Amino acid sequence: MEKISSMFTVFFEDPFWVGVFERQDKNKYEVCKITFGAEPNHAEVYDFILENWNNMKFSPPQEASVIDEKQVNPKRMQREINKQQQKIRVGTKAQAVMKLQLEQGKLEKKSISRSQRETEKNYRFELRTEKQKAKHRRH
Repeated sequence: MEKISSMFTVFFEDPFWVGVFERQDKNKYEVCKITFGAEPNHAEVYDFILENWNNMKFSPPQEASVIDEKQVNPKRMQREINKQQQKIRVGTKAQAVMKLQLEQGKLEKKSISRSQRETEKNYRFELRTEKQKAKHRRH
């Protein structure tokens, strides 16, 4: 049985979003690069592939190793897809800077809340010891 493998990756290549479609069958490996304007959503990518599949200009076939994959459990495949999607999360420069700023804000807030918690704890401890001393003096 002949094995055919294909993979489509969308990433940001300044200043455009680019899609790279790779396909491999037997010992041939071909690549097609597609340039999008703005960030495409899943539906737009899917429609683009359906409408333009026949018009895609793939590179000349290159020699590649033979595909030797065993049957993969659908749940495992879905987990691997999710892992790959998490790795590729790249946005615009502004988004990256905003995310970094958010992370720094989280760390700063965490340290401030920790110090406030400690001061509150010390205040309660002092109040408690003063009450105990006052009680002890009265009796």
